[in-house]
Amino acid sequence: MNRKLLLQVCLIVLQPVYATLFAQSKQAQNPVIFADVPDLSVLRVGDTYYMSSTAMHLSPGVPIMKSRDLVNWKLVSYAYDTLAGMDELNLANGKSTYGRGSWASSIRYHNNTYYVTTFAQTTGKTYIFSTKDPEKGPWKRISFKPSFHDHSLFFDDDGRVYLLFGAGKLRLVELNEDLTGPKPGGIDQVVIENASLPAGNGPGLAAEGSQLFKVNGKYYLFNITWPRGGMRTVVVHRADKITGPYEGRVALQDKGVAQGGLVNTPEGNWYAYLFRDFGSVGRIPYLVPVKWEDGWPQLGVDGKVPETLALPASKGLIPGIVAPDEFTRKAGEPALPLVWQWNHNPDNALWSVKARKGFLRLTTGRIDTSFLLARNTLTQRTIGPLCTGSTKLDVSGMKKGDFAGLCLLQKNYGLLGVRADGDQKSIVMINASTGKPVETQAIPLNQKEVYLKAECNFTDKKDVADFFYSLDGKTWRPAGTQLKMAYTIPQFIGYRFGLFNYATQVTGGSADFDFFHITDTIAETK
Repeated sequence: MNRKLLLQVCLIVLQPVYATLFAQSKQAQNPVIFADVPDLSVLRVGDTYYMSSTAMHLSPGVPIMKSRDLVNWKLVSYAYDTLAGMDELNLANGKSTYGRGSWASSIRYHNNTYYVTTFAQTTGKTYIFSTKDPEKGPWKRISFKPSFHDHSLFFDDDGRVYLLFGAGKLRLVELNEDLTGPKPGGIDQVVIENASLPAGNGPGLAAEGSQLFKVNGKYYLFNITWPRGGMRTVVVHRADKITGPYEGRVALQDKGVAQGGLVNTPEGNWYAYLFRDFGSVGRIPYLVPVKWEDGWPQLGVDGKVPETLALPASKGLIPGIVAPDEFTRKAGEPALPLVWQWNHNPDNALWSVKARKGFLRLTTGRIDTSFLLARNTLTQRTIGPLCTGSTKLDVSGMKKGDFAGLCLLQKNYGLLGVRADGDQKSIVMINASTGKPVETQAIPLNQKEVYLKAECNFTDKKDVADFFYSLDGKTWRPAGTQLKMAYTIPQFIGYRFGLFNYATQVTGGSADFDFFHITDTIAETK
């Protein structure tokens, strides 16, 4: 066979393969968001989707995202700036609210109004936020006790309003018409005694994360449970009345993808929005096709989570979910883009993007001995499978004992920054992979500016990060030791990039950050 004929045969044989690959490249891929967006709740109004998510200890809280295709999302607002002013939320007097703060949210639309609800162990309250415009606000706040765990807000067709909540034993409580709290004399009863039961083997995690829907006159309740010895599992119950009786079954048990609910497209296609624990990057959203059979939602493709979806391809998470920042602001622009969240409530008197044009200035206002208890660390998500965060730091305003720089925030954190020791300044890397901070390198710094960089590799849960510094922004040198990242329950969030400055001896020092850059690559896959 001559070469020309051989080439033609190869093209004919490989054409279906190329066609498949090309088609897949134009489709959405799971996970649809490779970043920490846990406890997602999604709704569609017209041709627009809105999603809310858990905020935990971060401020502002309850992020609201917008999409036109269920795949490409952009942050558009937050339900609140600060949840409350108390020591735990302010990182004051040695207290914090890591792993608590506000938890799973529920987003709903009723009578031309958007509602987002959440609850907080820290305050012991349930919160209901409402607005006519989820992008511009303002958000009206209602709060009341108690804190209803993992509740789902539900407006029924007869005008009555409910919260369905709990873990294992699920309870329905009717609310006042104005949503100001439980309705005196209203429905308040257990509707499912053991929602974990359809998954069998006894729960390692009792069924929780309730999301309640009404489809074709029937009520459908989605929960996550974790059978002992198994994996995170989606359980669905249905009933003809909101009070039950409910019958349940396992709806999905694959890859641990679970917790969420239902959404449909304008074309009438159905999807389940769910998340998956994926190591140190956090809890990442997946979409799973849904078909209806005999009045039940059938999740997945042959019961499995597909890698591709019949939806538009992702354009990437930058700048919708994370974004670089030059810290330059035009008139009328917000001081900080929505991608930023503070670690706990900030002290707004001690940070500025106006004090020095084109810079973020973090000024110390108290003495701290622990990075995790230091205030005003400004953070945004890491993203997978690879990402790099970098900054340029001017240290000329730092005072004795100050430590400022770039961090990867979680309990087992990593820090690369500049420490001021008297007249001498040093580039210092702190590695807390073991849960305890260890200084792994200190390098004298004899200039006022330094570049800092952290590279994260979440591929196949590799979960490692490497830090680098540069004196000129061109030649990079490794700093310290590799950080082994770990998702820990005490913080309950994926790793976040952060910019920090705290004092250990005297107050009033400042650190100026020229920019923060983030990319979805690293210099070298390690």
